[in-house]
Amino acid sequence: MELHDKSIIVGVTGGIAAYKAAELVRLLRKAGAVVRVAMTEAATHFVTPTTFQALSGQAVFVDQWDARMPNAMAHIDLSRQADLIVVAPASADFMARLAHGMADDLLATMLLARDCPLLLAPAMNRQMWENPATRRNVAQLRADGIGILGPACGEQACGEVGAGRMLEAEEILEEIEAFLTPKLLAGKRVLLTAGPTFEAIDAVRGITNLSSGRMGYALARAARHAGAEVTLVSGPVAFSAPAGVDRVEVRSALEMHAAVMARAADADIFIGVAAVADYRVAKVAEHKLKKDHGGVPPIRLLENPDILAEVAALPRAPFCVGFAAESRNLEAYAQNKRVKKKIPLIAGNLIQDGFGGDANCLILFDAAGAHPLPPGPKTRLARQLLEHVAQLCAARDAN
Repeated sequence: MELHDKSIIVGVTGGIAAYKAAELVRLLRKAGAVVRVAMTEAATHFVTPTTFQALSGQAVFVDQWDARMPNAMAHIDLSRQADLIVVAPASADFMARLAHGMADDLLATMLLARDCPLLLAPAMNRQMWENPATRRNVAQLRADGIGILGPACGEQACGEVGAGRMLEAEEILEEIEAFLTPKLLAGKRVLLTAGPTFEAIDAVRGITNLSSGRMGYALARAARHAGAEVTLVSGPVAFSAPAGVDRVEVRSALEMHAAVMARAADADIFIGVAAVADYRVAKVAEHKLKKDHGGVPPIRLLENPDILAEVAALPRAPFCVGFAAESRNLEAYAQNKRVKKKIPLIAGNLIQDGFGGDANCLILFDAAGAHPLPPGPKTRLARQLLEHVAQLCAARDAN
C-alpha cells in the first residue's frame, strides 16, 4: 500500500535502536506519509531531534510544555491528526509505563489520550525481553488492543544473542502498510503461483522463460495485506518470500502442478500468475549433452498439465483468476482463454508492455467485458486487481 496522505506519528524512546527509527521515518516519508516525531527525553541521548526534523520535514516534539503549542496540549493536538502511531523503539521501561497507564512525559501522555491505532516495536536486551514482568506487560498491551511488532532474534548491541532486537525499518514499514490496508480479503485463503518454471534438458540446460515473478509476488504481498491467508507456489526467482506468506518452492511445471493440486481444495481464491512452460522434455539426459557426439541431439517434447484448467474443474473450485501474456490480439486471446478454461476473471497484458519488469499495463476481462487498469507499478496493479477480485467474490457469495 502506498501511504499517500496518511498521517503517522513515530514515537522514539531511549535505546540504541533509535538509529533505526531515523531510517523508518525516511522510508515512511518516501512512501508518501506525513510523518511527525515525538521523542522521550532519553531518546535524545541516542539521536538528536534535529536528525528527525531533517528527515521528517516536520517539527519534532519532546516537551509536553512545548511553547509552539499555544494551548499547551501537544499530547492532544498531535494524536488527533494521526491515522496511526508507531513507537520504535519501544523500550522495556516505556512499555511498562504504558501498560500501567502512566502519563509522565509527552509521548506517554499522548498515547493515553490517543484515538487512533497504536503499534509498538520493542527493543531491549534478551533477558529484559524474557523477564516475567516484561511478558506480563506485553500481554496486557496486547489485551488493550495494541499491536506488537517483533521483536527479532539476533546479535544485540550488548554482544549477546537472542530475542529482543528491534525489527529493521523495512520490516516495520511492511507491517505498517499491512495494518493500514483495508481487509477486503479477511478470512479468505488465497493460493497463487508465480515466476517461471524450468524444464530440464540435461544436467545443466533447460527450457524456461523471461518471467521475473514480480507480479505474482506483488499479488501475494497485496493479498496478505488485504487480510488473506496466502500460500505462494513459486518457480525459481530472485526474491524473498513476502512477510507473512507461506512460500512453496518448485522448479518444474510438474512440481508446480503437484504443489497446487495438493492445496487447491482448501483455497477460496486461486490466482495462476506463473508463466508455466507448455512443454517439457520427454527424456532428460543424465549428463551434459556434448557437441562432439555427432550432430544436434533430438529433443522430444511432452505437453505439461494445464494447472489453471484443472483447478477450475474441481468439484468445489475456488474463485479462479488467470493471466494471459500475449504479443498481439490481447482481448480476443484473453477472452477466449477465460471462456475455454471456464474461469470468471483473467488479467491480460501485452508482453512488450512490461513482461518481467517493475511496471505493466493490465486489462481485466470478465463476463461484463474489459476493465483497463491505469499503467503503473506492479505493486499498485496488484492491489487494484485484488479489489476487483473482492468485488466479484462478494457478488458470487451473495447469489
